[in-house]
Amino acid sequence: MTDAAAPEDGAAPLRILLLEDSDLDTELLTAVLEDAGLAVAIERVITRGAFAAATARRCHDIILADYVLPTFDGMGALATARENCPEVPFVFVSGTLGEDVAVEALKHGATDYVTKQRLDRLPRVILRALAEARAHLRRRAAEQALRDLNESLEQRVAVRTRELAEANAALQHQIAERERIEDALHQAQRLEAVGQLTSGVAHDFNNLLTVIAGNIEFLERAVSDDRSKRRLDMMRGAADRGARLTAQLLAFSRRQKLAPVPVQLNQTVASMRDLLQSSMGGSIRIEMTLQPDLWPALVDATQIELIILNLAINARDAMAVGGCLTIETANLRLEAEPARPEEPNPGDYAMVAVSDTGTGIAPDVLARVFEPFFTTKEVGKGSGLGLAQVYGFVKQSGGGVRIDTVPGEGTSVRVYLPRVAADVAPPAPRPVAIDCARLRHASDKRVVLVVDDDSAVRDITTTRLGEAGYAIREAGSGLAAIQALETDPCVDLAVLDFAMPGMNGAEVAAVIRSRWPAIQILFVTGYADHTAIARIDGGGEDRVVQKPFRGEDLERKVASMLEPRPRLALVSGGAEAPARTAGPVRG
Repeated sequence: MTDAAAPEDGAAPLRILLLEDSDLDTELLTAVLEDAGLAVAIERVITRGAFAAATARRCHDIILADYVLPTFDGMGALATARENCPEVPFVFVSGTLGEDVAVEALKHGATDYVTKQRLDRLPRVILRALAEARAHLRRRAAEQALRDLNESLEQRVAVRTRELAEANAALQHQIAERERIEDALHQAQRLEAVGQLTSGVAHDFNNLLTVIAGNIEFLERAVSDDRSKRRLDMMRGAADRGARLTAQLLAFSRRQKLAPVPVQLNQTVASMRDLLQSSMGGSIRIEMTLQPDLWPALVDATQIELIILNLAINARDAMAVGGCLTIETANLRLEAEPARPEEPNPGDYAMVAVSDTGTGIAPDVLARVFEPFFTTKEVGKGSGLGLAQVYGFVKQSGGGVRIDTVPGEGTSVRVYLPRVAADVAPPAPRPVAIDCARLRHASDKRVVLVVDDDSAVRDITTTRLGEAGYAIREAGSGLAAIQALETDPCVDLAVLDFAMPGMNGAEVAAVIRSRWPAIQILFVTGYADHTAIARIDGGGEDRVVQKPFRGEDLERKVASMLEPRPRLALVSGGAEAPARTAGPVRG
């Protein structure tokens, strides 16, 4: 046997399924295999059913089949074997198998054939068939292993690709986070540098103003002629405006003096509805969404009112054709670190948001809105200190501010104020009676507050009223006037320009009527909505002076409103306002 090796000694016998109807041929075939040294275990079958059952068990190493059978032929047996056990070698052993039939059998899946006249070839054919079957099985196993390897390789590649994608995404996130932190750091450093600069400028400027205001006071004692006094009044008004400017700079640099107390923001917002409605005008609808059981906020009560009013006026200016102003309060527990320096740190906050449906803020503008003196409004329409003041106030109060905006859709400014640590009930606002008459001498001049954004017009007004014998104080805007009255409410008459940027005269009058009702109000205007003026305490033509002034119309109406002189006892509805007998108005 040269074509295939014989089984090793001690190996299991070859399991042969023999399809043969001749007993003699069966004995002869068995003897040939035994003479060749092959250990065999032969299962002999004759009928179609027995052969089909045996092949279905798939327990044989090789099938030997005669071609001519009593009930069916060898080709039928071959078909049955290929169907039931296709991996088992099939060898025809027949005495009548011609060459043509043998070729046809090989085409249909037979492994080999041996004629019964040449049974001496049978052992070698069996061993070769078994070797080929084993090689075929090993090849199939290798092919399957290769397929499995390819599949596992694809899976490993997919897993590795996913891991690399996740690592890349994490790296990109880290890079983006680092860039965000660097941008926030740069902005914080820039704002801090500007804050230190403005703080230093404000400090030095206040020192200069102190010298100027003090010397004005000394000169007033030594000067007797009216013209010089009028000039000193103008100088004092300029010093007052400088003081208000430094106050805003100190607010941005977080150096202003605050008096934080527990405040119920819901009550603050609700009490401002009438003021806000008069400030917004009829084309803007005001909605309030106030959260029940709102946490008390630790904040300066007066300053938060000015902050809300400031944000509402900014929102109104962004809604030139009308819209909706929404004021919302909420309890918020923040856990995320701030993305920008103006945003709050993690913690518990009482939040108040002022939202509008206006033009929104462009991204390049949004990056600079908290910088002092930065404004997109026309010259004379804004100082650029409004949001800077908000920024400084909330940061000094321990909170933060966040702006969400979509150009063309609107803006929401959220102010986060620190929650009162303990459940301390905020004190109810107690009106403080201020008896201005007791603080004055009978010979003191009547005090008139002139509010006009046009410095040239304001100079004319203050000069005429100063020459008429009144003590003059002045303010260049509605907010400045309110801040002035917070400092010193002992004013007999407020002369208000109607058309001013920010708060107009009617809006300023509404605040004065609600907080300092004893102060008389006179409007000066070149063009005014008399309907709006009439709503202010039923004011009519006797409370309006038309620009340009005709004759002594201004002085006459001021005199008619201030004579006879009543005894003033002002009531301040918010925090206690200190009473003063003299000195400039501080904005």
